[in-house]
This record gives sequence, C-alpha cells and structure tokens, in this order.
Amino acid sequence: MRKVYSLVSLSKNRESKDAVISLNIKQIQYPEQTREFDSRLTKTGRRSLSHSISHSSTDSNGSGGSDAENPEDEVSPRDVQQINSKGSRDFCIKNIKLADFGRREIELAEDEMTALMALRKAAQVEKPLAGAKIVGCTHVTAQTAVLFETLVVLGAQCRWAACNIYSTQDEVAAALAEQDLPVFAWKGESEDDFWWCIDRCVNVDGWEPNMILDDGGDMTHWIYKKYPHLFKKVKGIVEESITGIHRLHHLSKAGKLCVPAINVNDSVTKQKFDNLYCCRESILDSLKKTADIMFGGKQVAVCGYGEVGKGCSAALKAMGSVVYVTEIDPICALQACMDGFRLTKLGDVVRQVDMVITCTGNKNVVVREHMDLMKNGCVVCNMGRSNTEIDVSSLRTPELVWQHVRAQVDHIIWPDGRRIVLLARGRVLNLNSSTVPIYVLSITATTQALALIELFNAPEGRYKQDVYLLPKKLDEYVASLHLLTFDAHLTELTDEQAKYMGLNKYGPFKPTYYRY
Repeated sequence: MRKVYSLVSLSKNRESKDAVISLNIKQIQYPEQTREFDSRLTKTGRRSLSHSISHSSTDSNGSGGSDAENPEDEVSPRDVQQINSKGSRDFCIKNIKLADFGRREIELAEDEMTALMALRKAAQVEKPLAGAKIVGCTHVTAQTAVLFETLVVLGAQCRWAACNIYSTQDEVAAALAEQDLPVFAWKGESEDDFWWCIDRCVNVDGWEPNMILDDGGDMTHWIYKKYPHLFKKVKGIVEESITGIHRLHHLSKAGKLCVPAINVNDSVTKQKFDNLYCCRESILDSLKKTADIMFGGKQVAVCGYGEVGKGCSAALKAMGSVVYVTEIDPICALQACMDGFRLTKLGDVVRQVDMVITCTGNKNVVVREHMDLMKNGCVVCNMGRSNTEIDVSSLRTPELVWQHVRAQVDHIIWPDGRRIVLLARGRVLNLNSSTVPIYVLSITATTQALALIELFNAPEGRYKQDVYLLPKKLDEYVASLHLLTFDAHLTELTDEQAKYMGLNKYGPFKPTYYRY
C-alpha cells in the first residue's frame, strides 16, 4: 500500500545562493510511512493529563528571591490596560513601549533564518495556510516571532501564548502586539498567569482554532480538557517536544485523540540539528553566564546520551572536562563508550563530580538522595525538555535554606553549611538562562511551518486520528533550504544511478527507518 503526501519541491537551480525556491504542492508517490511510536514511553515518563506539570509551568513556591529588576515587574500585565498604535487591545504583554526594540531583534533573527524567510517569500502568493486559525504555545522569542509572522504571511490567523514562564522576550512580545498579532506572554508569569494566557488564546468570541502548534502539550491539554467541542474541530496538531509527544501518545492509546498530529520532535532535522548542535553550543554559554564555571579538569555527570546528551558531552569534553555518562538504553550506552566516555551510574560518582546535567526528558533523574551526597559547590542543572528531571520539590523542606544569588541561580544550603548550586530552578537551562543559535532554530521553525502546511492541506483520509512522523521528503526539503546558506551544491543522481538504487532522483533518499 502506498500513501500520497504533499511536498514542497526545491527548484533545480542549485548553482547560486540566490536560487529561486518554488513552493509547488505536488502529488508524489512513495512507500507508506511506518508509524514509529516512541518506544521510550514508560509509566514514569508519561505525563498525567489531569495534573500538568510540564516544562512550561512553574512551581507555586518561589525559591526565596525574585528576578525582578524594577518595581514595574511587581505589577501583573493582567492588571494594566495597554493599547497599541492601531487601537487594538487584543494582547497582554509586559510593556508595549518596548515594541521598537523588539522589532530590531526580530529583524536580526530574520537575517539568520534564511530558509524560513525563503519559504515565506516562495509561498506568500499561494498562501497555503489561508483559512487556518492557529493557536500556538511555544517560546516567545525573536526566532519564534519570525515563525509566527511567517504563518501570518502564508495566510493563517494566529493567537500565541508562551510555553515557558521565563523564556519570553518582553520586547519581542511587544513588537508582535504592535503589529496587531494577539500575543499573551511575559517573562516571569505565575502558574495562574500561564494558564490564563493560554485561555485568552482559545476563549475568543467568534473565533475558533482549527490548528494547534504546541511545545510541551499544554495548549493541546487545555483545549482537550476545557473546550472538548473545539478539540473535535481541530484539523491537526504539530508538537515539538518529547513531553508533548508523550501526552499525545497517551491520548492516542486511550482512544481519545480525535485529530491527527505530527511529531516534529522526532523528525531528523529536529533531532540532529536542534537537539544535537544547538545543545552542543549553548550548554557552555549557559553555564558560563549563570555559574561562571571553568571547565578544564571539572568532573561532570551527564544523565542521558540521546542527541541532547551527545551535544552536551562533546562540548564539555572538548573544553577539558572529565565526563561520565549515565544511560538506560544499551545502544546509546555503547555509543557513549565508543565516543570515549565512562558509562556509570549516578550514585557511583555523585560524591565526586563538580556538575550534574540531566538530558533525559524523564522525571526524578536526580533525586534528594543524590543531592544529599553531592560535594560542596556542585552545580546541578537540566538541559532536557522536562521540568521534572531534577526533583526540586524535595528541596523545599525546613532544614534546607534557599539563597537566591542572581537570575536563574540559587544556592541550596544544608545544615552543615554544604551547598549545591541549582540553575534555572530545574528548568531547561539554555532556554531560560542564555540564548540558542538562531540558525538552528531556523531549521526547527521551518520544519514546524511545513508540518502545519502538510496537515492543513492534506486531503481527507490521508492522516488518521493518530501521531505521525514528518514525511521524509519534507525533512529533506528543510535541509535543502539551509544548504543555500553554505553555498553548498548537492550531487544529483543520474537516471541510471537512480534506477539502480530504486530511488526517485529528487528523493526521498533514505527509508523512514534509516538512522542518520
């Protein structure tokens, strides 16, 4: 049996950076994609739909200090009436006066996100998302703003909330609001603020979403639980994170997923570029900015050797750190050993290491028992996509003193005077404490845009009420767009070679099960 997928085709003119990229919705035949459910689902890894504590939410109890820099931060944006220059009030942000600053940041991001801008230019006439009403719950940064505005140029109506309470760039949110784009997000939201913002995106008179772009599953969760009548009308869901994918599979296995979804997290372009290369570069910057760390000679335990763990381990090793790796998967464990890392259990090295970095997407990877044994000054942080990898709640006990040092840095002091350094309160370190490479985010954003186009334009019956991987052809197209940045020139198969290999000359070039 064969499936027909729509694809975005690349112009044959690959000889120049200025090559014209055309967006043609064509009918291409290739073998049926085998659905690959995430085999890592476990009872501890699945997220409860009735009690959401995803990476985007916050603890209700603070750590004893505020990151506020001025008195204005003490006033909730919900209590302030703001209006943009066009007279619109359909937004809730920190300060609309920051719009000019945010616009400059967005323009800088556009210069680096060349592929997404090429997609915007190629499809702006055709408008493949005309009629799409998208509710988004992602990080609100200059890079995601480029995606947001691209979707609008392609014909979509969008409403946006933040998936993380600390990662919002307030000036960028202001720039979006100034352009009459409904955005509800600010840095330092409370738990109540977080869900209020999501609800303001959905609960709108005369406007019903038909597409969801999610990063963590919170928007999907909210619509499913609070507005089931709207959930049934949604045409498709695009999910970026492992947490959100777990939740979608949970719904699917329970027979409650009544809409098709594309798993962007496990697409090749997301795994190999965002998770690996992005984390390889941003882990060092994040640790330097928060903890002023010298890496040479430091002993580090990296929990998990997936793509995120591989990137973090490689960066630390290159800086002269001694890296230990913990892993549950024997294949990933063997890779760690072959890459020159010492495979161990956290409990066996926790007394001696200077840093512990979680990269698993699971929960309770580092628990109180581990932290009770850590040496004085040990740095603990999370690079994985789950808020629960470090059991921060176990540290909120009377005998421990929380000392807020500066933004995203807390000292947890034991009765004997020993302390550990907790970064970003256990949330994703690079997204909360630093910046990530714009170019890598362009790859992810382009993938998300194409996944939305694919689901929205798919004919009836192409996708069932299930979770799918991004079609291989679209993964290859995303990579092709980004090759133009490097003035790179692909080799093309001859007709004879294509026939010998049993391939279409223009792809896909690898089967779905191929591991890059």
